[in-house]
Amino acid sequence: MSQASIDQLLAGSWVDPASGKPVRLPFRAVAIAPSLDGQEAALVRALDLGRRLAVVCDPDTHRVLGARVVRALESIAAPRLVLLPGHPHADAETVERIRAETAPDDALVAVGSGTINDLCKQASFLDRKPYAVFATAPSMNGYTSTSAAITEHGHKKSLSAHGAGGVFIDLEVLAAAPPHMIRSGLGDSLCRPTAQLDWLLSHRLRGTAYSETPFAIQSADERAMLDGAEGLMRGDLAAMESLARVLVLCGFGMCIAGSSAPASQAEHLISHHVDMLGEGVSRERLGRDALHGEQIGVATLTVARLQERLLQQDRPPRLKPTTVDAAAIRAHFGDSGDGCLAEFRAKALDAAETERVNALLQAEWPAIRDALAARFLPPSSLRRVLERAGAPQRPADLGWSDAFHRDAVRWARRIRNRYTCLDLIDDSVGIDFWLG
Repeated sequence: MSQASIDQLLAGSWVDPASGKPVRLPFRAVAIAPSLDGQEAALVRALDLGRRLAVVCDPDTHRVLGARVVRALESIAAPRLVLLPGHPHADAETVERIRAETAPDDALVAVGSGTINDLCKQASFLDRKPYAVFATAPSMNGYTSTSAAITEHGHKKSLSAHGAGGVFIDLEVLAAAPPHMIRSGLGDSLCRPTAQLDWLLSHRLRGTAYSETPFAIQSADERAMLDGAEGLMRGDLAAMESLARVLVLCGFGMCIAGSSAPASQAEHLISHHVDMLGEGVSRERLGRDALHGEQIGVATLTVARLQERLLQQDRPPRLKPTTVDAAAIRAHFGDSGDGCLAEFRAKALDAAETERVNALLQAEWPAIRDALAARFLPPSSLRRVLERAGAPQRPADLGWSDAFHRDAVRWARRIRNRYTCLDLIDDSVGIDFWLG
C-alpha cells in the first residue's frame, strides 16, 4: 500500500473493496520517512494539540530521540519532560504516575516503543486528552492500535484505549534500535498466515465475523518485509520501511476489524500463557525477558506446524464435545482461573454444536481446507525468515524447556474465547497426539 493510500485511509476516503464503503480510522497522521530530524515541530503542530505538551520517555528513549523531540517542540510550546525510570513497566502504577506528573491540559507526546506507547495511550485515554507518538523501535504493531497492554494487580490485560493523533516513524532511528527489538517486530508480524487461517477457520465453522481487508492492505509490504529480513539487520532503510509499514497497517487492520482477530490467534494464546505462568523463564537463556514479538515468532512456527498437519488431512476432522474441567483450569491458572474458565466455556462445543460442526466438516472439508491453504505460508518458509534475521526459532532459543513449551500449547486454548486450530485439534485427535 502506497503512502497515498495510507493518507486516503487516514482521510476516510479509502473505499474497502469488500464492502464498497469508506474506511474510518481514529488516527490523524502517520509519517514514515528516512529521517524526521527537523520536522518534529511541524508534525506535532499540525495535530493542534495545544501549547501544553508533556513529552514522556525513559532514559534510553530520551537519549535516542526524546531530547531531540523536546528541543524541537520548544519552538511551538513549553514542553514538560516526564522522565520515567529505566526499563519502565506497562502497569497501572506507572499509568497513574504519568497522570500525576502531567497537568489536565497537557497533551502527551510519547517517545518510545511498546511500553511507553501503551502507558501514554492509556493515561491519555483515562484523562480524555490527545497523544502522539514518536517511535524508537520497530518492536511491535501497537503504534496504530486502540488497545493498551497494561498489567493490573499482576495480570496483563488488553485495555480499551484510543488511537494516537499522530504516529511518527524515523527509519534511521528504528534502524539503530537494539537488534532484538528489530527481530521482535519481525516476529510479531510473522503471524499473519497463522492468524488469518485461524480467523477464517472460526468463520467457516463457528460463524465468526471475518474480513479479508486487514490482510489485503498489508500484502505487498508483507512480501517485501519477508524478502528483506537480512537487510533489517544491516540497517537497510528500505527493508526497515517495509517492516514499519506492515506494523502500521496491521494496527489499521485491527481497527478495521474492530478487534485484534486479524493479528492475534493461537500463536498469541501460547505467548499469553508464557506471560501468565512463565515469568522470567527467558532470563537464564537471554539475560533478559523475551520480548513479545520474539515469543510470537517462536509460537507462530509451532502453530504453523500444527496447521500444516491439519491441511494435510484428506478426511475431515471428527470432533467430540469439549471437555471443560473446571477444577483443573482453576488449579492450573490460579488467580486467573475463573476468568479463563468463563472464556473457555463461552466457546466450548456442546453435543448439539458438535453435531452441527461435524456435519459441516463432512460436507465441506475439501472446500474449507482449500480456502485455508490459499492463505497459508508453510512453517519452513517462516522459519527461514527468522533464520535470516538471526531471530529465535525454537522454544530452547528463549529458554523454554520442551515440557514448558508443551504445557503452553496444551493449555493455551483455555485462556480466551477465540476459536482457533488448537480447539479443533484438541477436540478431535488431541493436542498431545500431534505434538508427538
